[in-house]
Amino acid sequence: MTETSFPPGARIEVRDAEWIVRTCAQLASGGDEPRYKITAVGASEFVRDEDAVFFTDLDEVGLLRPEETVLEQDRTPRFAQSRLFIEAVLRRTPLPQTEKGLALADRFLLDPLAYQRRPAELALRGLRPRILIADVVGLGKTLEIGLILAELIRRGRGERILVVTPQQVLEQFQHELWTRFAIPLIRLDSVGIERIQREIPAGRNPFTYYKRIIVSVDTLKNEGRYGQHLEKMDWDAVVIDESHNLIGESSLRNKLARLLARKTDALLLASATPHNGNSESFAELIRMLDPAAIADDRHYSAKDIEHLYIRRTKISPEVRDQMGAKWPDRGPSVPVRCAATPAEEKIFEELTQVWLAGDRRAGGPVVDAKHRLFPYTLLKAFLSSHKALAKTVENRSKNAKEPREIEALKTLADLTARMTDDDSAKLDALVRVLRDEIGVRAGGQTRAVVFSESIETVRWLAEVLPKRLGLTGKGAVEMMLGNGMSDQQQQDIIERFGLSDSPVRLLVTTDVTSEGVNLHRQCHHLVHYDVPWSLIRIEQRNGRIDRYGQTEQPRFRALILTSDVEGAKDDRTVAEKLLDKEETAHRSLGTAEAVTGEYRAEREERRLIQDLLAGKSVEQSLAEQQADDPFADLFGSVDGGVTGGDTLRADVPRLFDGSEAFIKEAVDTLGLLKGLEDDGTMLAFEPPPDLAHRLSALPSDYLRTHDVRKRMKVTFDRAEARRKLDEARRTKTMWPEIAYLSDLHPMVDWVTDKVLVRLGRQKAPVVTAQVDEPTFLIQGIYSNRLGQPTVVEWMAVACGGASARVLDRKMTDVLAAADVGPKMINTGRAIDLRPLQERVPQAVATARAHLEERRSAYERQVVGPLDSYQSRLDEWRQLTLDGVHASQRGRKEQRVRETVDRQQRLLDSLKITGEPLLRVLAVLVPQDGNR
Repeated sequence: MTETSFPPGARIEVRDAEWIVRTCAQLASGGDEPRYKITAVGASEFVRDEDAVFFTDLDEVGLLRPEETVLEQDRTPRFAQSRLFIEAVLRRTPLPQTEKGLALADRFLLDPLAYQRRPAELALRGLRPRILIADVVGLGKTLEIGLILAELIRRGRGERILVVTPQQVLEQFQHELWTRFAIPLIRLDSVGIERIQREIPAGRNPFTYYKRIIVSVDTLKNEGRYGQHLEKMDWDAVVIDESHNLIGESSLRNKLARLLARKTDALLLASATPHNGNSESFAELIRMLDPAAIADDRHYSAKDIEHLYIRRTKISPEVRDQMGAKWPDRGPSVPVRCAATPAEEKIFEELTQVWLAGDRRAGGPVVDAKHRLFPYTLLKAFLSSHKALAKTVENRSKNAKEPREIEALKTLADLTARMTDDDSAKLDALVRVLRDEIGVRAGGQTRAVVFSESIETVRWLAEVLPKRLGLTGKGAVEMMLGNGMSDQQQQDIIERFGLSDSPVRLLVTTDVTSEGVNLHRQCHHLVHYDVPWSLIRIEQRNGRIDRYGQTEQPRFRALILTSDVEGAKDDRTVAEKLLDKEETAHRSLGTAEAVTGEYRAEREERRLIQDLLAGKSVEQSLAEQQADDPFADLFGSVDGGVTGGDTLRADVPRLFDGSEAFIKEAVDTLGLLKGLEDDGTMLAFEPPPDLAHRLSALPSDYLRTHDVRKRMKVTFDRAEARRKLDEARRTKTMWPEIAYLSDLHPMVDWVTDKVLVRLGRQKAPVVTAQVDEPTFLIQGIYSNRLGQPTVVEWMAVACGGASARVLDRKMTDVLAAADVGPKMINTGRAIDLRPLQERVPQAVATARAHLEERRSAYERQVVGPLDSYQSRLDEWRQLTLDGVHASQRGRKEQRVRETVDRQQRLLDSLKITGEPLLRVLAVLVPQDGNR
């Protein structure tokens, strides 16, 4: 690559602001002077992290040369300004591409669990951070995602983040990332979209107005509204939760996912059920992460994709060893048998003798072969409730054509209409179980969740249960439906159920809450009013309360309707057996999702019904489906090759002991906060206008609840922050009053920027310290073509004699040996800066020569992983074309060539390019004067 006057990583001054060059391309010359197009990112306070494009024939672009650094004597007590400045530079400098260890793993409100750090370790080890987190229900995938995003932010690769989730978990995900990691996401639900339309100019791309966004997949897939905006956006990181919903070439969700995969550096997919049993579909998901990962869509193994895929269960050794009391073992799934009432027995008799008799009935089946599964639809509706059956019969009657079917439907409708609520054996049993066994009653504190597959059943239960349980107070019984409820309504209900001082005692819900939703905060009792004919769905439901963070033993019950009608297929036929099978699989395998080999709840149910129609028992159906599953290893424990021992830690240079020491000294020295109250645990203050402006990016519910732009309360005390977070769950809000000041908190960012701009552009302080000769502290960075640091060196250059030399110790070690710290004494004695100023070019030249001398070693370190991927890419190209028929080879070769070219460009962009960027940070001089 031809070197330019503005190499990637160089600092430039344009429009009275400082920028860092990402790319520089020479344009066709229109005169004697070369013309350049420069893409850059803001480095100084008011343009920090803003993207910009400059043309040298339109803007005056000045290269900030380190040789022209101006030295200034630091006269602040304890040399505070210098120490703060050095620490701020250390913090603001992204960790380089070569650093694979975790930098922030223990900096958040998390339990120290190594298994939750493994996905971050795997993501950072790859060519790009692109992985599928497939941990089973309840292990904490949201926390694992938060850790990855935090590491990307620390590396300067997480500024623009898009999180896509199902709408019912938007607030839950947003809450976890803010309260635990201090990563703020703007929520674009129906309310958030309305707010955007009020706040941003008409036609403005909302994805450029806000840098970190969380949005539901259903909102985002609206092509007419967001398609053109997404096409124009590039992201540092995209997260797609419940990513199994993306599978299917023709779906809008799939189209959206493929678009986002092309437009982001990091891609994090999460799903407890990522495989649908179809090898081609799963390969499609993997190709979003790495288009050259799988050569044959039909034949591959977990080993082939372990660099992109991680999956653990509760019985995985590392998970089991670390879980402790944070997740008690689940209790048994207790079947509660309910003998059918006379009215119900009549319906059982009608279903058995008319609808499920099949060819045994005189005149043959009631329905034709095309609708042969419908009798089981009727049976499942009845096993839910008479209300569900009535609605199913009503819907079918509108389209029935055959007289025999119309007559049979009328008979069933009449029988159902004669049933009253008092004729429901399940309802009677549910009331007894909730009131007498679980303790859901007026004046009680116990909570429970009741699941049903039927919307009609849920509506009916929500209507009749309050009176029967004596829960007549407002909001004591909540109902959760998918259809007909807005995203905001769903989020509000879930939030109320998680607050200990809210009046809700019972949540009756459909399976809309069976994926991703946390219901375990105040609840450890779950009742299946009807049991899904799918092991996957049963486990998903149970996972709402059986998950990491549950403090009580999760307890499950299922209502089993029984009949004395000969041949009746009551709940003992299917539901009770599936309930037992799910429990056995969960205890022995850690998950029930691979038992049937179908991998999707809908397919499990359909296959089971087909087997029942063929005269097979549930046991026979399950046994046949388990045999010879070629994809079972993908649903076992897949660790990505990163288990065992503690996670790899990054070498993060620091001058201060931690954020607390840095922030408090900066606030005190620079007088940043007026009216500050510090009780030793909590800091309380009125945010200055520029900090308050930054806080606008915080979750709107949090801002509305505590109005932190007027009065902010923060703490460095992890125990206090945890206490406040737990306390918030017992109040009328989920948002804690006091925020934990992690390294990513906007206030920490604001203080860091204040320190950096205080010194002035291209200036370096001079500090008296315990050194024998003047020592220049210099930062050296090599970057790739994307402007990302590939190598960062912190050098100390000694200039005691006629020549200069780079010390063989790290800069931080030199600072420690020189006793640069809070106990320093600044006498204020004048230092002759002239000889030091004259040696700046020599110190810079020495540092540059040192970097250039080691460049080949740096390149080997950077290129090693790239060469490894290059070999894999070459092998993939060959394997993909092997065996392709001549008639298809041309088209196949073109697709392969396009993929290889795209990946090759990626590899080239990650290599070291351009000249090293150098920056003089400070000069240490002996205490007895210059030597």
